[in-house]
Amino acid sequence: MYGLIGKMLTAPNQRDNLIAILLEGTSEMPGCLSYIIAKDPTDPNAIWITEVWDNQATHQASLSLPSVQQAIAKGRPLIAGFGERFETEPVGGFGLMN
Repeated sequence: MYGLIGKMLTAPNQRDNLIAILLEGTSEMPGCLSYIIAKDPTDPNAIWITEVWDNQATHQASLSLPSVQQAIAKGRPLIAGFGERFETEPVGGFGLMN
């Protein structure tokens, strides 16, 4: 399995709008076992995205899906930057289909 955990910074007061775009554009991605968007409780303009994929290739392929491309295009103006980014190798756990 392949995992990513990343922090995304939004333009002021745009966090909820970006979350809505990401949730809508990422609902069906082949090979995605988990895609979680969370609000950062200490920063009103930050979100964390935690992803688990069956492998790195399916994650890379997802970036060319029309729905993901549309979400990227629609969300890009709301993104102020990026914070930490970690690649992981998930091994299982509650709620993770493997």
